Amino acid sequence: MATYFVSQGRDEIPRWREAFSDARLIRTDDIKARLVRGDCVWVMVDSESWPEQVAELHRRGAQVGVMTYSPSAAEAFQALESGARGYVHALSPPELLRQARLVIMNQGIWVPPELMARVVGGAFQALGGAGRMRSDALAGLTERERAVALAVVEGYSNKEVARRLDITERTVKAHLGSVFRKLGVRDRMQLVLRLSPTREVVADSSQ
Repeated sequence: MATYFVSQGRDEIPRWREAFSDARLIRTDDIKARLVRGDCVWVMVDSESWPEQVAELHRRGAQVGVMTYSPSAAEAFQALESGARGYVHALSPPELLRQARLVIMNQGIWVPPELMARVVGGAFQALGGAGRMRSDALAGLTERERAVALAVVEGYSNKEVARRLDITERTVKAHLGSVFRKLGVRDRMQLVLRLSPTREVVADSSQ
């Protein structure tokens, strides 16, 4: 499968060529004729129409990643809502960009760890929040595990969960690991989906 990089500017992104030596810089109009279902396409956030570009590429069967110079949870969520499977800082190390592509091409979701908690919280609310949560899925958890799981899907980081529950961050990680094992999920985003009415499986880049 081919890898394309779509940008309104010139080939100015310092690390994308190093990360993807096989990638081709291409204009939005040109990619429509070249795109094959399953191709990986990186879209740079350098125009107001980037969400529409991502949505169109997604509809045509591309695995889409979004690059930005100013990552934010709101923009990350907008990228995912538009159909992107990845959201990365344009100045990320080449190895990290390659890891992101690997996740994207394997039907996973890649978002920087520092933004994942906020994106998870937004996804939880978009899927109905606590009002539509499958409470039966929490039946096998201890009281403290349940509290950690609920805080996590609401969008709190491990540090914030520790502060809210007056426990150490290490304890939060231990409880979260137990929650993942008991519920058969790998990460925060899968936890959200496990507790929501949908059964779609999604992966992310962090715990």
